[in-house]
Amino acid sequence: MDLLIDTNIVLEILLDQDRAAEARRLLEAVDEHSLYMSSFSIDSIGLRLFRSRRYDDLSNFISDVNRSGISVVTLSTADFGMMIETAQAHDLDFDDAYQVTVAQRHNLTIVSYDADFDRAPSGRRTPAAILSA
Repeated sequence: MDLLIDTNIVLEILLDQDRAAEARRLLEAVDEHSLYMSSFSIDSIGLRLFRSRRYDDLSNFISDVNRSGISVVTLSTADFGMMIETAQAHDLDFDDAYQVTVAQRHNLTIVSYDADFDRAPSGRRTPAAILSA
């Protein structure tokens, strides 16, 4: 299964939040799944770490992405029309509509803790659901 890792999965680990261990196990399952992140997620994580002046964490995160085998996918400006339609049809904010559109364009399953994705036709899977499958 090809998985699109949402921003909140990585932030769980980087910010050592409640589900960090579960999120880490998912990312370690790279041999079992093809893992992807959107360029928007990379930028969002970078912004969050930059604002906190966690430059070393950002540098380490980027290094980890580069050597992990996680593929980075993006939308073209031509895809923004589809993203806007998705946002309006399913009452999604920019971040979530971007992820849904990337997932649709690249035939990926969204992995996230964000229940807002449940409003989209493709839905989402949690790390626990992926790990128990």
